[in-house]
Amino acid sequence: MNGDFATTGLIFKEALLWEKGKKGRTAFSMPAADVPPAKELPEALQGEGPDFPDLSELEVVRHYTRLSQWNYGVDSGMYPLGSCTMKYNPKIHEKLAALPGFASAHPLLPESLSQGALQLMFELQEMLKAVTGLDAASLQPAAGAHGELCGMMLFDAWFRSQGEKRDRILIPDTAHGTNPASAALCGMKPVALASGEDGILHPEAVAALMDDRTAGIMITNPNTLGLFESHFAEIAAIVHAKGGLVYCDGANMNAVMGYVDMKRMGVDVMHFNLHKTFSTPHGGGGPGAGPVCVVEKLAPFLPVPRVVKREGGYALETEAPLSIGRLHAFYGNFGVLLKAWAYIRSLGPELKRVSEMAVLNANYIRASLKDFYDIAQDRVCMHECVFSDKNLKSFGVSTLDVAKRLIDLGFHPPTVYFPLVVAGAMMVEPTETESVEELDRFIEAMKRIRKEAEESPDLLHEAPQRTRVRRLDETAAARTPCLCGGM
Repeated sequence: MNGDFATTGLIFKEALLWEKGKKGRTAFSMPAADVPPAKELPEALQGEGPDFPDLSELEVVRHYTRLSQWNYGVDSGMYPLGSCTMKYNPKIHEKLAALPGFASAHPLLPESLSQGALQLMFELQEMLKAVTGLDAASLQPAAGAHGELCGMMLFDAWFRSQGEKRDRILIPDTAHGTNPASAALCGMKPVALASGEDGILHPEAVAALMDDRTAGIMITNPNTLGLFESHFAEIAAIVHAKGGLVYCDGANMNAVMGYVDMKRMGVDVMHFNLHKTFSTPHGGGGPGAGPVCVVEKLAPFLPVPRVVKREGGYALETEAPLSIGRLHAFYGNFGVLLKAWAYIRSLGPELKRVSEMAVLNANYIRASLKDFYDIAQDRVCMHECVFSDKNLKSFGVSTLDVAKRLIDLGFHPPTVYFPLVVAGAMMVEPTETESVEELDRFIEAMKRIRKEAEESPDLLHEAPQRTRVRRLDETAAARTPCLCGGM
């Protein structure tokens, strides 16, 4: 394809729905109430209620159609957000999750009428154990940070059972940003751990900080520079020698599936992001799932209920005296669990190919752009690579300018200014689902922006110009946000 990567089209404007609506319009027929009216409403429910606009069906349909035209998603084009794995997910898994027997199942149905759902959850637990090499699993946590919180609660419960109270946790500077908050919520003080000049942790740095007050370490592996922590086993041995535990943030699991045995590497607890790695559209606030896998000694502390297999079928185990309790209403985000089960069953042994292609695609982009943008670590990466604006500053161009210009060229920007260990970071994760042709388009767009930075930097300062809303004053937007919903 020659010429521009993106073009302009007709962009519809729309008044606020409260300005469009007229009393009496309706988009559907409300069924008759089958319960008698309340004799006396609570005070909070008295009055006229919320002022919802009255709209016709046509107005509702056009409203959501316009919103879809203003939006950019992975179904529109490449979405190279580093650390977030915004990959395309097969629609067949959405279809499976919508099967009436699953989608309409009520969580209060008895076990005798829920054997299919329970079997699916049990099999998913077993699959996740197989992928990690760990001994037990819980599907309760609802997201990645929720899984981290679960992990830290398991740490705390373990030490309490041993008659200890440890109040420190080691967290590398290349960990995911939610790790310190998850530890702090469990009463632990996060202790910053600096990575080496090569972007990975070194055993001597861990040994210098690990003591009998420290519960252990939280390691994101591969880390947020897209690098595999090659000293992991040695670091785990140092932590274990001091009686500590090792937590692995598994949000980047799509880079190492089928190649890394987490238990043999020294991991005691880890979480998955099913919505990143295992086929649930990711973004927009959810839904997600963050199952946790653990070694055998921590299994009694896992949240309940857990699905177990017994003679005659599957059951929910709720009697666990050492359990940290419930973390989620009912049994977890079942639709997300179902799609993950379907994804793993669909691929089977080919799950390893996901990791192979994710790593190949990231290294293709790294090698193609390293002569155009400064690269944080010019070495073989895993699923993502990190560039910076270091060699653009002489032109007065920043990472934000590059990100805004990419929008004009038809691409969602990568993650910017993270990880914090790289000034002006541009964190690119192409995922395993993009073709080489699409990667080439992205690479050519980045090369074009590099040339524009030298020859016409003002073009980048004014980008984007092809979007419905032009470049915003982000400082003013953060300090004085407009919350009325208007444009």
